[in-house]
Amino acid sequence: MGLKSFFRNIVKKSVSEKQYEKLKSFFSYDNKFFRNLASAIHFDDLNKLATIHKTDKWNLHWYTQHYQKHFEHLKNKKINLLEIGVGGDEDTQKGGNSVRMWKAFFPYANIFALDLHDKSKHNEKRIKIFQGDQSDVTFLQNVVKQIGEVDIIIDDGSHINEHVLVTFKTLFPLLKKGGIYVIEDTQTSYWPNYGGHLSDFNHPDTMLTFFKSLTDSLNHKDFRIPNYQPSYHDLNITSMHFYRNLVVIYK
Repeated sequence: MGLKSFFRNIVKKSVSEKQYEKLKSFFSYDNKFFRNLASAIHFDDLNKLATIHKTDKWNLHWYTQHYQKHFEHLKNKKINLLEIGVGGDEDTQKGGNSVRMWKAFFPYANIFALDLHDKSKHNEKRIKIFQGDQSDVTFLQNVVKQIGEVDIIIDDGSHINEHVLVTFKTLFPLLKKGGIYVIEDTQTSYWPNYGGHLSDFNHPDTMLTFFKSLTDSLNHKDFRIPNYQPSYHDLNITSMHFYRNLVVIYK
């Protein structure tokens, strides 16, 4: 039995039918108090937190099962997390689901995000949102200057291949050593309207071609190229993990 059903059954047995009809809307994740209560109960389960906060990182994309594994060791650390993309498209009132999920999962973290649209409505204690373009290098650099060291970066922004690559090339060097960089929704590598390609799986313009090429960096010490000079990625990528529509990179 789910948490909402559990509480609703208790109330239903304790009050009249008329009173119950007035009270049952309280037991909804749209109700901030109940949502916070549910988050406190399920604080260590990202799949349930994603459901509570209505983010598509679970129940659609199935990402939080991987985040649980990769982020568990940072859960009780005082970290800075930066997410690109707040959700809700142009509607300034919508979005903010995933930043609230991260806040619930990381009790000591500062959660930052950026979006092309004004999402300042979702600012609250331990959540700060910047407005700007993820393909604007100067903007990205200024955001990190304001944040300080960043432990986790998650790109859930435009998903346009060119934007993803500009963002990674700008922010990965600014990520804290030992940090984790994540790219979501990499399926757009195959979608022409996002700058992807339908059938050329090694096209140089797509994000997956780029990230697949970085796997060679993990083995650069085994190259038999005379006088080979290791690249920045050779020296700074320690592991890469590929899942359906998701790439996780450790620095």
